[in-house]
Amino acid sequence: MALQNKDDVRADLPDDVHASTDAANAMGGATAGSGEAAMPGGMAMNRRWRHEAKAARHETAQYLAEEIGKMGPFEILDGDTHKDIPALSWTIKPGFDTGGYTLYDMADRLRSRGWQVPAYAMPANREDLVIQRVEVRHGVSRDLAASLIEDMHRCLDHFKAHPVSKPMSEEEAGGYHH
Repeated sequence: MALQNKDDVRADLPDDVHASTDAANAMGGATAGSGEAAMPGGMAMNRRWRHEAKAARHETAQYLAEEIGKMGPFEILDGDTHKDIPALSWTIKPGFDTGGYTLYDMADRLRSRGWQVPAYAMPANREDLVIQRVEVRHGVSRDLAASLIEDMHRCLDHFKAHPVSKPMSEEEAGGYHH
């Protein structure tokens, strides 16, 4: 099939099937690039959507920080979820009797329920500090965060009913190396 000039193709169509070139230019339809360029106000709507999505991620991170902070064994280390990255980290409170489990055990138990919540030791000069960290990414809803909280409670209940006699090491718990 040979390529045709667009005017030749339009000549074969009824008038109500295609708009004139002038009308398309007036509405931005002839603008090359994304669909946003063709929609008046598209860029402003995109900016507003990104701002709302970012605010939702920060609110979800704040909810997680509050709920995890309410749990007996955990101390929130970085709960300032209003920074650029909606993330939080926590450790086991100093002196808290876990009955033998560590954050590595918690990470392993959460992984068995489908969650990836890393536990890892901090770098040089703080290797003694083991933390868990969550970053709230796009698409993580408040309902999904509530499911994580429920599963964390299930893990704590499991550890209470089944005390850990030999805690997991970082190597046994998984492949989180930061």
